[in-house]
Amino acid sequence: MTRRCGGLSFFQLDFVSFPGSGASRASVAAAAKKGALIAGAMAASLAALAPAGALAREVVAFPLSYPPGMIVIKESERKLYYVMGNGEAIRYPVAIGKAGKAWRGEAYIAGKFVRPAWSAPADVRRDHPNFPDVIPGGSPRNPMGAAALTLSLSEVAIHGTSQSMRKSVGTAASYGCIRMLNEDVVDLYGRVRIGTPVIAIP
Repeated sequence: MTRRCGGLSFFQLDFVSFPGSGASRASVAAAAKKGALIAGAMAASLAALAPAGALAREVVAFPLSYPPGMIVIKESERKLYYVMGNGEAIRYPVAIGKAGKAWRGEAYIAGKFVRPAWSAPADVRRDHPNFPDVIPGGSPRNPMGAAALTLSLSEVAIHGTSQSMRKSVGTAASYGCIRMLNEDVVDLYGRVRIGTPVIAIP
């Protein structure tokens, strides 16, 4: 059974839709320019959020036989791996679903969103009845953080975090989503595409 994330009922959409194969060069260039502007804005906004010292993500040996470009979430490690091939992967620390909320199995990335707004789904609202109807994108209270990669599951995403929730990364703390540091979710956002396969294993 798919568990609900801490909030994917509503999104303030801020993403780039690239024109189809019949589009003019001008429209393709305009879409690319918009993508570059969004990426630049994300990098600038995240500079203040990044902690001092070494980055949490790192390139590591990865002997499991998953194809390059795939995302593998190892729940027991509280780690997400982006498979690079040649026996290597980028490893990121994550928070997974708390007891009774985590999911396992296969999915794929269904959407890419920058600084999304968020509205709590019913099970989150039951635990937090004082949450507002919508928390705007970019708000320091928004648990989606800098970016969200929605999955082909009901109300589940890989997303960033608020400053107050950074310490939860590395634990079992979410309502089913995979929570990352903002600087790490932005790095992953730039590496994946719609349709990227995702698997969560013990």
